[in-house]
Amino acid sequence: MRTIVVTGGGAGIGRAVAMQCAARGDRVAALDIDGASAAQAAADALAAGADAALGLECDVSREECVARAFAEIGQKLGPLYGAFANAGMDASGLIHELPAERWQRVIDTNLTGVFLTCKYALQQLLAGGKPGSIVCTSSPAATVSFAAGAAGAYSASKGGISALVRCMAIDYARYGIRVNAVVPGATETKLMWANVEPPDRPAIRQKICEEVPLGRLAAPEEPARAVVWLLSDESSYVTGSHLVCDGGILAKASISV
Repeated sequence: MRTIVVTGGGAGIGRAVAMQCAARGDRVAALDIDGASAAQAAADALAAGADAALGLECDVSREECVARAFAEIGQKLGPLYGAFANAGMDASGLIHELPAERWQRVIDTNLTGVFLTCKYALQQLLAGGKPGSIVCTSSPAATVSFAAGAAGAYSASKGGISALVRCMAIDYARYGIRVNAVVPGATETKLMWANVEPPDRPAIRQKICEEVPLGRLAAPEEPARAVVWLLSDESSYVTGSHLVCDGGILAKASISV
């Protein structure tokens, strides 16, 4: 049985990945800053078919939290096979107005959190001496700027993740450890609406659906299937890649005429 760690596993794409891995019979560790949602995800993973499951409260921006979580996972679920470094946040603002504290919080969670997750996942994979797979959540914002603007911190963090993925893929290929990124587009999650007031959401949703070539937002389960494929042996010759699941956004010219 494989042991898979998912950060941000209490909701959204992370939770969907945890459930799909559970359905394959994996051992699943769901880590989330919300301990209750992590515990619920673990319980639901067991019901979905997981061989074993663990839900842990974990702030991925704090190294001691990540180190402690991975130590517990190793003790309770056995040798690691894969990790989905997915926990993230968004706090918008134009750069000339952006408080340094807000910038740092986004970078600490999104980029440093991925670094720390990968650091401790790699340590366990190397100690186990067997091949494995790591998937990190990037974004179209790593490549292009969001038309709505004011996403400098988020975009910088995701660009950093994409660069880190390429470096880790090369550094650890010799050990049979693959590192890839998934690039979800507009997906129906809490993060999608983090910076949109509830009264404004219907109009924003309509605009997004008009702009996305496939004409809709993704369900979390859709990019999750891409992640689970990258975590599986079915993608055994794929490393250093970015699997784009964005409904066609990056393929589209910015001018809508």
